[in-house]
Amino acid sequence: MSNLSHVIILRLNFDFFKGEGSSSVCVTDGPSAPPVSTPSLDPSHPYYDVARHGIIQVSGDDHYGRKLIVFSSCCLPPSHQLNHRRLLEYLKFTLDQYVEMDYILVYFHYGLRSSNKPSLKWLREAYSEFDRKYKKNLKALYVVHPTNFIRIVWNLFKPLISHKFGRKLTYVNYLAELREHLNYGQLFIPPEVLRSVLLEGRTPAFCENAPAPAPLPTQQFGVSLQYIREKNREAVIPPVMTQTVTYLKEKGLRTEGLFRRSARVQLIKEVQKLYNLGKPVNFEQIGDVHVPAVILKTFLRELPEPLLTFRVYSQVQELLHVESSLRVTRCKQIVESLPEHNFIVAKYLLCFLHQVSQESIINKMSPSNLACVFGVNLVWPRHGSISLTALTPINIFAELLIEHFHTVTTEEKSSLVSQLLGNTRTGLSK
Repeated sequence: MSNLSHVIILRLNFDFFKGEGSSSVCVTDGPSAPPVSTPSLDPSHPYYDVARHGIIQVSGDDHYGRKLIVFSSCCLPPSHQLNHRRLLEYLKFTLDQYVEMDYILVYFHYGLRSSNKPSLKWLREAYSEFDRKYKKNLKALYVVHPTNFIRIVWNLFKPLISHKFGRKLTYVNYLAELREHLNYGQLFIPPEVLRSVLLEGRTPAFCENAPAPAPLPTQQFGVSLQYIREKNREAVIPPVMTQTVTYLKEKGLRTEGLFRRSARVQLIKEVQKLYNLGKPVNFEQIGDVHVPAVILKTFLRELPEPLLTFRVYSQVQELLHVESSLRVTRCKQIVESLPEHNFIVAKYLLCFLHQVSQESIINKMSPSNLACVFGVNLVWPRHGSISLTALTPINIFAELLIEHFHTVTTEEKSSLVSQLLGNTRTGLSK
């Protein structure tokens, strides 16, 4: 009985016993987060009738490279306007794309009312259809703004839930707490939840515009490519990238699920701290290929501006409107328009990811699978988070870059590029 559906059912089921809406939810603070970036949903989507409500969103990754999936109760329409069987199928359709890699689930409880709660029959179906595969790679479940009753129900059902799975649950009373665990800039927070926070009239627990402390001269994470280059003797490729890529080329290319697995959170923090202090990192001594894999993803995700720049985001979103036979050419144009430094670093990374994909029979990381992992770490909007519908063109773009690496990066942009590439030729040609 200890499966993910049981947890989802518990979250949805308590109002059947409570007999009231969620107006008593404890909403005590929160930021004025920017709105989600939501392009119009393609009516040809197989679950358009459900997806258009925005009940489920995939909001990039958390701090440690784990996919972030959001379920928002307030987005559920009145029950008579939604086919709940289709909702169940859409939930499985979405999770099936990510359950083979480590992922996080955020459940926003606010907004579940008597008018939009699913039927008991639907709950039974959900319970019976979700099996172990939906649970095994779930690393954390955050229940946001729970009522006291939800805690009571959880405690009542504790004997039916494994101790290991129970440790994955975290109650979140303050939106600010999510910042400690998740990539807050990518997180989709339903507008109704934000409005409820403002109605509480509480002072947010943190200020979005608080000035960041000055970075260390040796800082590697959370600073720009230009900063790293200036502080590292004009090294074109950031040291974190060269060291992780070099190690993974030697030890990780044939590792099944490379980049899909997470590593111990505390270990990742320690490695980041070593890099930021300018101290050596010995991946050989650590002995776990998933550590440098997570470090590489984390480095890309914490850049102040994505590697492929903010300007590219809108161009990538338009890729779906480009004829399939012309998309590689369009991707080449987008990549060639990058600033020189970004182009070189992107070429270095894409070359490596192309190599990883060449071993996909063994490591199971095809261009498509790599795109699901790296897409949101290469491109994101300047403001707001990435909606589920926006992920499709991002993943297509990343897949084409990886699969057609040699085509999209053939242009030597300038003599400077040629000169700089000469310093990294070995890494690019292996």
